[in-house]
Amino acid sequence: MNAKAETTAAENETVGVAIMETEVVFDNCPSREDIAVLAYSYWEARGFQGGSSEEDWLRAEEEMRSRRRQPED
Repeated sequence: MNAKAETTAAENETVGVAIMETEVVFDNCPSREDIAVLAYSYWEARGFQGGSSEEDWLRAEEEMRSRRRQPED
């Protein structure tokens, strides 16, 4: 195998590993729709008054992520 072929093989392997790692990260992220539904429920619980949509979104994001980090029983 020549040097160029060896480099290409090593690069392809590195790219493959990076893609697998990226897929794992995305699998652990809540969807925008799930976050939006939860954030809306916070606003709804306040009687559709007060608060901040941005704060609700960030709170929902954090809650969804913490749910996904907890092991399944």
